[in-house]
Parts: sequence; C-alpha cells; structure tokens
Amino acid sequence: MSETIKLTLPLEKEELAKLRAGDACTLTGPLYTLRDAGHIRLLAELDAQGSDELPYGLSGQAIFYAGPTPAAAGRPFGAIGPTTASRMDFAAPRLHRAGVVATIGKGTRSDAVKQACVQTGSVYFVAVGGAAAYLAKCVESSTTVAYDDLGTEALRRIEVVDFPVFVGVDTTGADVYEQAAGA
Repeated sequence: MSETIKLTLPLEKEELAKLRAGDACTLTGPLYTLRDAGHIRLLAELDAQGSDELPYGLSGQAIFYAGPTPAAAGRPFGAIGPTTASRMDFAAPRLHRAGVVATIGKGTRSDAVKQACVQTGSVYFVAVGGAAAYLAKCVESSTTVAYDDLGTEALRRIEVVDFPVFVGVDTTGADVYEQAAGA
C-alpha cells in the first residue's frame, strides 16, 4: 500500500495530474460545501449572469457534497459526511469547465463527469460514508458564504486539516470503482 499523499488546498492542476485513481490523500485548507439545492441555485446564477464565471471565489476550489449537522462537541459541526455524488452529476461538468478543480462525495460518477475531469484536468475525490462524526473532527472552522436560506445545503467555506479522501476519478478518467470491479 502506498503512502498517503498530503495535499494543500486550493489544489493546482499540476498536482492533480500526478494523482491516480485509488490514491489515499489528506486535504488541508479551504473547502466549500454544497449540495443539490445549492447546485441548482448556483447554476441559476451562472445562467442569469450569462457566463460561467464562478462567483464566491469558487474558481480553482474544491466542492464537498455535504450537508453538515449543527455544531457539537466544541466543533463547527457535529457530523459532516459525503452525499451521494451522482446527485450532482447534472451540474458537475459545467462547474468543472467553469473552474472547480475537484469535487468530493461518495459513490460513482457519470461518464459526463469523468469526461469533464479529463477535459479540465480536475478530479473527483471519494470520502468514506458512515464516518461523518470522524470527518467533523477534521473541520476547524465554517463560514456561510451564500444561500443561508437553504440551511444545511447552504454554500459554506470550511477549513479542514488532514481530511481523508481517496482519488475516485483522476485526470485521465480512470475510475476507482471500475478498477475495483475489474472493469
């Protein structure tokens, strides 16, 4: 088993190009949370402005598909676990083309998302489901950036330290789930 790769957010495309599906990584730095309703709102904003220039400083950033629980145990969240990533497949290719360099969730991605990773030099990271209380220990702070009315699905900027993930889809389109299935 290879060593865990320590990555500092925001990520550079050159770093992403070196990653391979299945690599174990830790992330440290700013990460943004956004789920289904937030994606719909963000795409509507892009449509309204008539361009794919990302607002809220999202260009070059990573989006974690998560809906965190309220603060607990002296931490910003009691729990923060990954949402099923395929639910955001409707938005991911456009957001990658607009400048999002990584997404984080659980489960498989569509062929359109894999192609977007190849075309844009982006990656999809997998966070382990069922470990939300542990993952919350990796979050040092949280600030709501937009869509506060969406509650748990609001856009938040969180600071993470040694947040554990695996490369699910790399910049060549290789998919850890297909590798595991022997495809």
